[in-house]
Amino acid sequence: MARSKCTDLRVGLNKGHPTTPIPKTQRPSQRKGILSARTKFVRSVVREVAGFSPYERRVMELLRNSKDKKARKFTKKRLGTLLRAKRKLEELSTIIQESRRAH
Repeated sequence: MARSKCTDLRVGLNKGHPTTPIPKTQRPSQRKGILSARTKFVRSVVREVAGFSPYERRVMELLRNSKDKKARKFTKKRLGTLLRAKRKLEELSTIIQESRRAH
């Protein structure tokens, strides 16, 4: 149960001197991982200029041929963890879907 406004009463749930609450500032650790507009733009430009790495091209080919499990195992081997592999597969599969929509 949340406390309502403080009163000058000495006892009870709302005892104490009335004060104005200070809003909490956000710590850098709470902002970590949030993608800024600039970072998003820079990554898109780099992707456009550099293209895909050879392993990413191979994974995209496996996904096109509906060999999802093989693609997941191969990506996990290259990136180290299953969570990174899942994220990469999701990213590459959305790129494949967008390219299909474009053509």
